[in-house]
Amino acid sequence: MLLSTNSIVNSMASTTVKRNNTICAILVILLVCVAAGSLAVGKYPLSLEKILAGDEMQRKVFYTLRMSRTAVAVFGGAVLGICGFVYQTVFRNPLASPDIIGVSSGASLGAAVGILCFGSTVAITVSAFAGAVLAVCLALLLSAADRTGRKSTIVLAGIAVHALAQTALMCMKTTADPERELASIEYWIMGSLAGVTSSKIGSNLLICILATVALIFLHRQTILLSADEGEARMLGVSVRKNRFIVLLLATLAVSAVVSLTGLISFIGLLAPHIARLITKNNSISTMLFSGLTGGILLCGADILARSTAQTELPVSIFTSLIGVPLLIFLTLKGRNVS
Repeated sequence: MLLSTNSIVNSMASTTVKRNNTICAILVILLVCVAAGSLAVGKYPLSLEKILAGDEMQRKVFYTLRMSRTAVAVFGGAVLGICGFVYQTVFRNPLASPDIIGVSSGASLGAAVGILCFGSTVAITVSAFAGAVLAVCLALLLSAADRTGRKSTIVLAGIAVHALAQTALMCMKTTADPERELASIEYWIMGSLAGVTSSKIGSNLLICILATVALIFLHRQTILLSADEGEARMLGVSVRKNRFIVLLLATLAVSAVVSLTGLISFIGLLAPHIARLITKNNSISTMLFSGLTGGILLCGADILARSTAQTELPVSIFTSLIGVPLLIFLTLKGRNVS
């Protein structure tokens, strides 16, 4: 009887692994197809023949602009998806995401401070990170004031931090130089990949990759943080230390993306939900699928931003157009994705 039960369990585990491998392969193929489309789409027509023949302008556009933009869309979307999974898991709230809990708006405010006070790319990145960390700390402090332990508290705190950051941004816009600084601040608020070039992405992508790889290695600790604090301690988890490390890594990765792209809506919220609809659980597979889904969503939205109108539109318009129907669908389905 015991042998029979073990064989059933092993068979189910093997089926789940095969299913997840198949889904992973499908998502990777979709991501590669969308990335290939991103390389081909743009106002300047590219020819593979001319690129291989060494045409200077063709190679410059392809390597300096298209490849850089596609890399940021793929890796940036993956980072936002994985970090959204981390925030939702750690805070035990399905509405927690980089934009809803104030991380993205805090990073945008920090980037605006960098634009007004310093101007260099490095300073803007550092300021964006500082703003994101400050936003997380403020949201945590506000939620800690509520002793009831309600899951909605962190979301309400994040909304308050987001509103505060937006107010500060509006004040800064009134003092900015309309011809130079104001345009740059508006870029951060709207969110766009138009300014991405190969010279800007090196350090940011390195930060994203290192922080994301670290989060993947810490997936067990992250998932254990979704349990009650007492249960997590019984399992040998140092709750406060692990929570601090995981949130710091996620915030660092998000700020590195936002410092390149500006405020991107919905990716960090929706990608983990879509992944959980696929896996039906909260595991390492869900975390990886969140990243793949985020890359597909952001890269697809960027293609639409470049090809829909005569002039390039902010990418957040399309992430919102994709995100809102999906969010309504998830709400109507009434699934428990926490």
